[in-house]
Amino acid sequence: MSSLDTDLLTPVAVAVIVVSATILYYTKFRHPVALKPTFQAWPLIEKEVLSHDTRRFTFAFPSPNMKLGLPVGQHMTLQFVDENGKAYQRSYTPVSHELGKVSFCIKVYKPMPPKFPNGGTVSQHLDSLKIGDTMNIKGPKGHLEYFGKGKFAIHHSRKPTEYRVAKEIGMIAGGTGITPMLQVLHAIFENPNDQTKCKLLYANQTEDDILVRPELEDLVTKYPNRFQLYYTLDHPPKGWTQGTGFITAEMIRDHLYSNPKLGAQIQVFMCGPPMMVKKACLPNLEELGFSERDWYVF
Repeated sequence: MSSLDTDLLTPVAVAVIVVSATILYYTKFRHPVALKPTFQAWPLIEKEVLSHDTRRFTFAFPSPNMKLGLPVGQHMTLQFVDENGKAYQRSYTPVSHELGKVSFCIKVYKPMPPKFPNGGTVSQHLDSLKIGDTMNIKGPKGHLEYFGKGKFAIHHSRKPTEYRVAKEIGMIAGGTGITPMLQVLHAIFENPNDQTKCKLLYANQTEDDILVRPELEDLVTKYPNRFQLYYTLDHPPKGWTQGTGFITAEMIRDHLYSNPKLGAQIQVFMCGPPMMVKKACLPNLEELGFSERDWYVF
């Protein structure tokens, strides 16, 4: 190599180093991760009433230039300590986040004797918060991690990590179980390199109970060839044209997939009340030929 070649390579090498250092700064240091494995007190900055029993709570990070840093498919722990020093906590999946803040869509469970005499302790405490009050928050938590392009991992507690890939993802959600589904949907449709197709079967008690409905139907409008949405209600209003009652094998067959062996790589994600998953989802999926390798329950 001539001295001229060496002289030309030197500024190129310097430029590469400068660009690499700049990228590292902007990705790691300019927007540090807010989420930590130990509890931090984050203040409530917005509270929106979505329905008679559902709220959107938005919390601020310690710094406005921070990013959340939550892997897709995982959730966070929210905690408070009462006046007697007793801690209460629940896990929630955020519905949205951006620099400096994160939002949760949470159903407030009021006392319902005799089956649920005290209601939801954490959700009622959240509902009592005023702007500026804090909640202890930590994470991440969870077993599933979605990487993009249909690829995801399931981190088992006592078994090696399991890796799967899907060309299509079917989703069955009940009530607030929609939040991890929305998280995955956002990750898929906000990534132009991810062409995974999705179908969602969403069960609720009443039409008013349908959470994040505008966001879901906006995805249908934007991606009609890649996202399908079907609701079922236990108590539908007059003139309701979609599903009625519990999730059935027929609903799964007609609005998700009739058979897991159709040639496409299909995975089914589920999240909702335990009885819905245990009694309605899993037996009907098995009836249609699905197995544990074809589904994941959040």
